[in-house]
Amino acid sequence: MAKLIVAEKPSVAMSYAKVLGATNRKDGYLEGNGYLVSWCVGHLVELAPPNIYDAKYVKWSIADLPILPERWQYLVSASTKKQFGILQKLMHRPDVDSVICATDAGREGELIFRLVYQQAGCKKPVFRLWLSSMEENAIREGFAHLKPSTEYDALYNAALCRERADWMVGINASRLFSCLYGQPLAVGRVMTPVLAMTVVREAAIAAFTPEKFYTVALTLADGGTASSKRFAQKADAELLLSKCRKEGRVTVQKMERKEKSESPPQLYDLTALQRDANRLLGFTAQQTLDYAQSLYEKRLITYPRTDSRFLTEDMAASLPGLVTDTGRALAVEEPFPIHVQQVINGSKVTDHHALLPTKSMANADLAALPAGEWNVLRLIAARLLCAVGEPHRYAETTLTTICAGEEFTAKGKEVLEEGWKAVERKVLADILNRKQELTALPNVAENECGILNAELKEGQTSPPKHFTEDLLLHAMETASADSMPEGVERQGIGTPATRAATIEKLVQKGFLERKGTKKTKVLLPTDKGKALITVMPEEIQSPEMTADWETKLLQIERGEMEPSEFMTEINTMITELVKNTEMKKGANALMKNKIIGVCPNCGANVVEREKGWFCESNPCRFVLWKDNAFFKRLGKRLDAHVADKLLRDGRVRLKDCKSAKGKTYNATVLLSCEADGRSKFSLEFEGGC
Repeated sequence: MAKLIVAEKPSVAMSYAKVLGATNRKDGYLEGNGYLVSWCVGHLVELAPPNIYDAKYVKWSIADLPILPERWQYLVSASTKKQFGILQKLMHRPDVDSVICATDAGREGELIFRLVYQQAGCKKPVFRLWLSSMEENAIREGFAHLKPSTEYDALYNAALCRERADWMVGINASRLFSCLYGQPLAVGRVMTPVLAMTVVREAAIAAFTPEKFYTVALTLADGGTASSKRFAQKADAELLLSKCRKEGRVTVQKMERKEKSESPPQLYDLTALQRDANRLLGFTAQQTLDYAQSLYEKRLITYPRTDSRFLTEDMAASLPGLVTDTGRALAVEEPFPIHVQQVINGSKVTDHHALLPTKSMANADLAALPAGEWNVLRLIAARLLCAVGEPHRYAETTLTTICAGEEFTAKGKEVLEEGWKAVERKVLADILNRKQELTALPNVAENECGILNAELKEGQTSPPKHFTEDLLLHAMETASADSMPEGVERQGIGTPATRAATIEKLVQKGFLERKGTKKTKVLLPTDKGKALITVMPEEIQSPEMTADWETKLLQIERGEMEPSEFMTEINTMITELVKNTEMKKGANALMKNKIIGVCPNCGANVVEREKGWFCESNPCRFVLWKDNAFFKRLGKRLDAHVADKLLRDGRVRLKDCKSAKGKTYNATVLLSCEADGRSKFSLEFEGGC
């Protein structure tokens, strides 16, 4: 008899097969040593679209809302039909006595496998492989300690509720608002509140009025600069300045020296890693996740989609060895301190422990890694060395003086012990944008001290910061913190595994755009994004409600809440939304599509939308698609400039078109229309091709 192992990706399946000795390659699976090893390719089985429940849903109409399936239907994804067929066949093979779910050890991985298993009509016993590392010994250990699939039923229920809630909000809200405002508007359970955060932040920045303030700065004869309090009126500061210059000395009131300590940072979870990679390296959250996933599959780091920053007690014994190996791989001189207990707390570990480099890193050819992967690996490895290190100790000195009846203070800082920061500086020197530390103050022996210079300084209050990916991830992670009662566990919006995809979707849909330098890009809502949030009712754009749902999904995952209770709540919310939402007054002007010309077929306006330039007149079928096959064949893109020329002149001249044989030529594209208004293109050549 044989066991069937189902992995999430072909590359992961290959790793399992190698360890288990299933070396015989077949079409869509590997076989050998009593195992069949196959794989899914993303979501093989997906929720059916509304028209599968009723053909009338092909047309979008408010009258048909809400769409709330009673019996959920699933379809095999068209692009992955072949692989599903292979898995179905393998599941029903007479010699297969059990199935091992070896997809990613998390909510989505559980869902991917279960839907395939059910859609295939399989009834054979299922066991679960749960890994945090792709190293060979971890894989062997995992297969030696498989668990019954039933232990993960609550995780599956949470995944199912998440998928169905997202479908219901997405389908109903997108149709409702698209019909109300006469254009396609994508609305999402997580996506829309995140967009709302950026719109609120930009409104706060736009409404901010900077206020000027003035201080007097004194350069002291014994070193250091002492500053006065802030003055709102320049005249008050100028009066103090002239008095200080006349007086020429300060009287020392007190000198305070406080020794302080900065504890080592915690290990990384995925969100903390994405934030640092964005701040220090300029990577998007999605890029960081992609690099981390690749490092995981290369066995260089542990499972990346984790929300924990601690390790379990059973890892304590092997940790010093891992730290030593990691230090050697990064050329950090020994001995360095290893305080294991700082990173151990099993009660704070959920599905997976914090991100770590693996033992395999010590013997890997790190120079062969792509730059992005190497930098992410360096961050993770450096964080391990820092997290088990000594505190960073420093002394802060505050000198309080009086001049012309006003108090002036000077601050200084002196490093006593570098601690964990010495390791961080050594490993990440080239990417840490560390500001110059404050210098130490002299010990003023006298009660008085001379003034070398006195000057007026002008400053102004700063507006809130634009969201970078680092700051937006933090806002998503801590969403609704202010409104939650003390002690309640908060989950924020989205999960570490999905936050990057949410940001990417907002950019791709044209609601957010990245602006700025290569390293420091800010995320700004577009006019389309601002307009969408302006017409959204509070409950759809509120981070509170979405964060509350995330907490309930976590309760379902732990078996503390019934899935039916959660789904009833979602049903009620959507039914109320459809019943109570009306078009906002004045919003039509706000939601207007950009008119770029006149339709050559019927004379109505042609407006820009996400996928192309469409005629606004209903029966007319004129459209210029952005992803245009005719222009693609010429090696060109149909962009706004080309669309504008075609609508104005009916023709556009293109240079350096490419023929099928790779030769280049110049030509003019002529635009005409079919009887129903569909666009038709033809070429006028300027010379032989």
